[in-house]
Amino acid sequence: MTTWDPTQYLKFSDYRTRPAMELLARIPLDSPKRAVDLGCGPGNSTELLAQRWPDAFIRGVDNSKDMLDVARRAHPDWIWEESDIASWISDEPQDLIFSNAALHWLPLHEILLPRLAQQLSKGGVLAIQMPRNFQAPAHRLVRQIAEDGPWQGILAGVAEWHPPLEPAEYYDILSSAGGAIDTIDTIDTIDIWETEYVQIMDSTAAIAEWIKGSTLRPFLDKLSDAQQHQFLARYTEVLQFAYPLQPDGRVLFPFKRIFIVAQR
Repeated sequence: MTTWDPTQYLKFSDYRTRPAMELLARIPLDSPKRAVDLGCGPGNSTELLAQRWPDAFIRGVDNSKDMLDVARRAHPDWIWEESDIASWISDEPQDLIFSNAALHWLPLHEILLPRLAQQLSKGGVLAIQMPRNFQAPAHRLVRQIAEDGPWQGILAGVAEWHPPLEPAEYYDILSSAGGAIDTIDTIDTIDIWETEYVQIMDSTAAIAEWIKGSTLRPFLDKLSDAQQHQFLARYTEVLQFAYPLQPDGRVLFPFKRIFIVAQR
């Protein structure tokens, strides 16, 4: 099981929280009574939900105890649930099921998303954001180094991420035309869009630190401390060729994300 370091993850909290804010802005709900944040992590996205709807009953769900410990320390009176979001089922219909940068770790979206949509109340919203950057150099180089280095036997088959599908595939999954949802009126409106953020990083080492907080976690978990150091050194070195320095010494790190807002 992948371990998560909340401190590492939150090193770039502004960049990681911005997509959640932009997803939140497109949710057409005035006063939901019940909302859940699936894959809430350290609670930074859950805080956004609570700020917009202070009267709603909101809970955060994650399978990482370390992440939830941080969330509980920040908001001890809120509801935090340690659970596998792949199999999570609500005990009652939800007005909002929200997930920011979490569902790309899970397979079988053609099954997962309809199951989540069917747990919405009438008028409820399923709102999802996922990275769709897995063919970018920063991600391809992780796989390349894992396959070519002295640790290739240890890291064989480690990659746990499941790159998001094409926008049209998500439309088919969530629309009645796609046939994945039994009840023809489950989803009334669907909004899908993509954004490529141009993140301005201080150095290529900063890109490595970003990836270390997410994509690299399953790989590093399998390595010894010495191997981790060697892997990261090689990774940071090759990043310099993929992401050249700008005249001011900084580095541009494009990062694409897909957004889905589906209302029942």
